[in-house]
Amino acid sequence: MARVLLIEDDEALAEALSLALRGLGHDVRHAGTGEQALGMLFGEVAEVDVVLLDVMLAGIDGFEVCRRIRGKSMVPVILLTARGDAVDIVAGLECGADDYVVKPTEPRVLDARMKAILRRSALIPPPSDPVLRIGDLNINGEAMTVTRAGVELNLTATELRLLLEFAAHPGQVLSRQVLLKRVWDYGYVGDTRIVDAAVARLRAKVEPDPARPALLRTVRGMGYRLVKPG
Repeated sequence: MARVLLIEDDEALAEALSLALRGLGHDVRHAGTGEQALGMLFGEVAEVDVVLLDVMLAGIDGFEVCRRIRGKSMVPVILLTARGDAVDIVAGLECGADDYVVKPTEPRVLDARMKAILRRSALIPPPSDPVLRIGDLNINGEAMTVTRAGVELNLTATELRLLLEFAAHPGQVLSRQVLLKRVWDYGYVGDTRIVDAAVARLRAKVEPDPARPALLRTVRGMGYRLVKPG
């Protein structure tokens, strides 16, 4: 069972989705606006395991809600978007969302996505060495923390898994599909835009100059590889 916060301003859809997810064993709370949701997350409501976030909200939209959540929390966020618009999807992922689902969607699809995202968040594989050093990055495998030049980085569980996957294969090109399987736990052909957005977020935190990445290099037409400083 997951503790779910559903942020959806369509009352009929929210009620139907809440009932369906409760029928699948989840504890669902509903917020009709972004403002209400932020108050519940960081105010009076107990812990939440996963957030289902509609993009098109009145008032504060889903993108801004996601940015504010990411400023304070690493709780997994799944976007609910009414269309598979590439701009909307990439914008949401760049705000820090972990995944997205296009509406209308089957509750069992959402259930499977939530279970996958919670499974990979809980099971972050430790590196073979207690502390990995990559340039000015220190990855503490026991504490599951990453520091850059002595300052701890606020990485999400997905970003940490992604960094550990690169660190375990230095110099090796990892394709987007390989990363989808190993990091996102997708056993099918998924949307590689999720990988690109996550790499961009990770670069913004670990690279001295994200516009000219020195650690996480793009290999055109193939994927990404981690280059250790010489």
